[in-house]
Amino acid sequence: MNTVLGWLGGHLARYLAREVHVHSAVPATRPERLLATLRPGDVLLVEGNSRVSTAIKYLTQSTWSHAALYVGSALAEAGKNPEHCFIDADTVEGVRSVGIGAFAGLHSRICRPVGLTPEDCQKLTAFAIARMGSQYDLRNVIDLARYLLPTPPVPLRFRRNMLALGSGDPTRAICSTLIARAFQSIRYPILPILEVQNDDRPDCPACVKEILSVRHHSLFAPRDFDVSPYFEVVKPTIAAGFDFHALKWQDDTLVTMH
Repeated sequence: MNTVLGWLGGHLARYLAREVHVHSAVPATRPERLLATLRPGDVLLVEGNSRVSTAIKYLTQSTWSHAALYVGSALAEAGKNPEHCFIDADTVEGVRSVGIGAFAGLHSRICRPVGLTPEDCQKLTAFAIARMGSQYDLRNVIDLARYLLPTPPVPLRFRRNMLALGSGDPTRAICSTLIARAFQSIRYPILPILEVQNDDRPDCPACVKEILSVRHHSLFAPRDFDVSPYFEVVKPTIAAGFDFHALKWQDDTLVTMH
């Protein structure tokens, strides 16, 4: 039975990985500019162009369908492909390393964790690299596939729960859960569960304290890194030193011709 499910899951994964046309009004950032801006520990969110990306964007009501962790030169230092600088989870290949070319031509966003020390970054990237070779969570793929053709009307309150239907096996992952586990390994918050309690101080009866608890990694989607209050959105155009005075507008050319 497991062999049959594995065969079915593999074929389904390859089907869902096929590219479809995605129209984006936002131009993609040039790869060289992305690389000049990225730092180890950054999360690159991507508007993917596969069938499974369509499902994830629908279920999360977000532009972002894929996430990759930028590890810089850590892969080369670990004796792996020196041209690769990201760790992500692919439906067919599982947890893998890729270069910037994997995201060329795709709309993307850089989300930067605030306050990481060099030691934190080393632990974070080492955790992700150690998971290379793990399989993609095909149970999650099968669950997502049910909502592709046709896409049904699903109440908003149920959409996030649909993404939490994975196997829970630590040797399997989807892109956002892999990265969430890496950050949880250094106890860095993404979107923790916040509980407000009375502080029970005699001198301050109105005082409260906030207690954070870890959200299970299977509940994270790519958009969570974008909306997290602990990640800074970094825009390569601005980081490179944007000066709107230097822009060339079409009407300026027309005026010069006249």
